Amino acid sequence: MGAEAAPRAMLKSLRRVAQEVFAASDLGEALAIIVRRVRETMRTEVCSVYIHDPVTDRYVFMATEGLNKELEGRFSLGLDEGLIGLVARREEPLNLDDAESHPSFVFIEGSGEEVFKSFLGVPIIHHRQVLGVLVVQQRERRRFDEEEEAFLVTLSAQLAGMIAHAGAARSFRRGTRDPAARATEFPGVAGSPGIAVGRVVVVSPPADLKAVPHRDCADPAAELQVFQQAIAAVRAEVLAIRAELSTRVRPEEIALFDAYVMLLDDHALGGEVSERIRAGQWAQGALSQVVLAHVRTFEAMEDPYLRDRATDLRDLGRRVLAHLQADSRGAIDYPERTVLVGEEIPAALLAEVPEARLAAIVSVSGSGNSHAAILARAMGVPSVMGAVDLPFAEIDGAEIVVDGHEGRVLIDPAPELRQQYHEAMEAERAQARELESTLDLPCQLADGMPVRLFVNTGLDSQLMRTLGRGAEGVGLYRTEIPFLMRESFPTEEEQRLIYRSQLEAFAPRPVTMRTLDIGGDKALPYFPIEEENPFLGWRGIRVTLDHPEIFLAQVRAMLKASAGLDNLRVMLPMISSTQELDDALALLARARTEIAEEGWTIATPQVGVMVEVPSAVYQAADLARRVDFLSVGSNDLTQYLLAVDRNNARVAALYHPFHPAVLQALVRVVEAGHEVGRPVGICGELAGDPGAALLLVAMGYDTLSMNATSLARVKATLRRFSLADAEELLATVLRLDDARRIRATVEERLRAGGVALRP
Repeated sequence: MGAEAAPRAMLKSLRRVAQEVFAASDLGEALAIIVRRVRETMRTEVCSVYIHDPVTDRYVFMATEGLNKELEGRFSLGLDEGLIGLVARREEPLNLDDAESHPSFVFIEGSGEEVFKSFLGVPIIHHRQVLGVLVVQQRERRRFDEEEEAFLVTLSAQLAGMIAHAGAARSFRRGTRDPAARATEFPGVAGSPGIAVGRVVVVSPPADLKAVPHRDCADPAAELQVFQQAIAAVRAEVLAIRAELSTRVRPEEIALFDAYVMLLDDHALGGEVSERIRAGQWAQGALSQVVLAHVRTFEAMEDPYLRDRATDLRDLGRRVLAHLQADSRGAIDYPERTVLVGEEIPAALLAEVPEARLAAIVSVSGSGNSHAAILARAMGVPSVMGAVDLPFAEIDGAEIVVDGHEGRVLIDPAPELRQQYHEAMEAERAQARELESTLDLPCQLADGMPVRLFVNTGLDSQLMRTLGRGAEGVGLYRTEIPFLMRESFPTEEEQRLIYRSQLEAFAPRPVTMRTLDIGGDKALPYFPIEEENPFLGWRGIRVTLDHPEIFLAQVRAMLKASAGLDNLRVMLPMISSTQELDDALALLARARTEIAEEGWTIATPQVGVMVEVPSAVYQAADLARRVDFLSVGSNDLTQYLLAVDRNNARVAALYHPFHPAVLQALVRVVEAGHEVGRPVGICGELAGDPGAALLLVAMGYDTLSMNATSLARVKATLRRFSLADAEELLATVLRLDDARRIRATVEERLRAGGVALRP
């Protein structure tokens, strides 16, 4: 483009390049688009891209415009070779007006680059790893200007993730898998511990064209019939909308609906999709590929009117896809060891898979402390979250290894590697059977001091009767789970029956029911909450105070469910001020009055507050004076103290529950509660960590509530140490200023005490 390049034109080009690359079918196409578009945009004579090959550990000359294309894929440079290696090592741009005079210059024989003097190379970096180097060159001797350098750096940063994804996907395209590329590994974040080997079942969100998995069909004729029925249904919908609007909008706007109908015909999109189905693709995949291909074409057009038609086309495709998905609902075949894989894994879907068949879950989004990971831990199912580079749409039916300890997944493992993981699974089972024997023993420290262990629930009560063995009560019943499983708000009577089953299952042991905690990463499909900053927005008690009809119906149902059992405790989430607490307590008193007027005689339950936000830490004593108990929600408290979104895989490594600030806050809360004579518990995931449990006991927490699958390990650990041991460890870690050192110190102490951290 030269020194006179307009920044606005570059930004426009950046958007177009990003769109085209994101829609590319494979890595080769993506790289070809990049070098072609960058050369056009910057008006340079050469643009090339080198990609790091992890097998050879070299930078391969993968695509070019301006040099010898016959060398693509055939030439490579070592990590320390040439200007490419220098850019990669420095991890910053290199801008030269005479590349040959640089001491690191290496001439590529037969490339034709000897006539090009100017050189600008920028690294392509994704998750702190250099994926490759993007280069532009010109004949004239000059340094590329700041705008050009900034454009290339920006483009490289934006495209890094897309290049990583395209590179990961290339081995899994149907019919093109390379046997030498077996056991491809994808990093993620450890969600739920454990190892599983199974078969992938891809989870497709409703009407998302980009998330449709690649899949063959066994009966093309039947699949074609299903597609034609969906087309007919959408055609009827479009014609009905046209008829309704015909008297209210202009004729030229009505013409859009006529175009929709024409696109559905056999001579247009409908015909292209039908051809792919007859060739053996299932209807959803064929539709997705055809529609997205045309969308890419429209989005690349210069004319704004034609470019906007991409939105119309996408909408039409979603309508047809929604009908196809509705027709296939309930027809999913879950193999014996199903591993659910998708952009995200909704809670309702976990309930659909037969319990004996669900082996693991893998989510592209989220982190180890997202709601899906918490549910997986509650079910004892290994999970990996935040596997952002996993080409999930390409791997339906593939064999997969899920390592929930290390946070990684492997696709199509070699037989010897698969055997190693099977042996690790058996070792885990053996250790679990050994720990099982401790469940019926009293939970006490080595010196005889008792420790109360509670369980977190939200699952089916029959299941929890088994899983809850060894717990003295329920420290957290997640009432949002039944809400998530429905298509509308459950009635008061429906809630009463659900809560009654939980209270009866654990009676006479106490059951702590948290009032509806939605928002953040827990959205109800029939009550959407869309916000820029959901974790700092409308969630928890804020929602139910703004909707007292929801709150009152729920607590009335809880109170009625406790009749004659008297083991209910009510807990209020996300309290950030005494005013919120006072308002909630007033509604609770109103609910008790209302059911008394209906003739119910109910014992007044204990009421507690969840300490989850920093303001509650500093007002813990004021809150405690108004209620019967405090319970720390360590997941959100850690998130808010460290300003780390626990659903964001990019910052998951910064989420440290052993961070000194978190530990100091935990000490402050328990001290504040005890000062005013109130018991203090903890119901976050931290309580289920054996080392953390030891620290929490030393801090003085009265109850530790955890997932049922953690009970045996925590109990076995606590029985090995005395209170003096725990207090000595706490004093040691409170003097440390780094989360990693704290965790290492705790784990070292556990090993010295004979605790096996993992098989």
